[in-house]
Amino acid sequence: METVQVVLDKELLRATDQAARRTKRNRSALVRDALREHLRRLEIHATELRDREGYSRQPQAPGEAQRWEAEAVWPAE
Repeated sequence: METVQVVLDKELLRATDQAARRTKRNRSALVRDALREHLRRLEIHATELRDREGYSRQPQAPGEAQRWEAEAVWPAE
């Protein structure tokens, strides 16, 4: 692992320390986990934007999804 220095304002540092105590982790572990989660969400958001742009460039043809509607129905019990 590498050591980095991050500047936090007093309120954010206080909230970070409180969250670390609540979750029984040290500050570094909390920040690593929070950063991983944020990066994961950014990747999901980028993927969604890419997909949305792709679908807007090539929209669905009329009736294209109709053949799949029967597949989406719950079977009768």
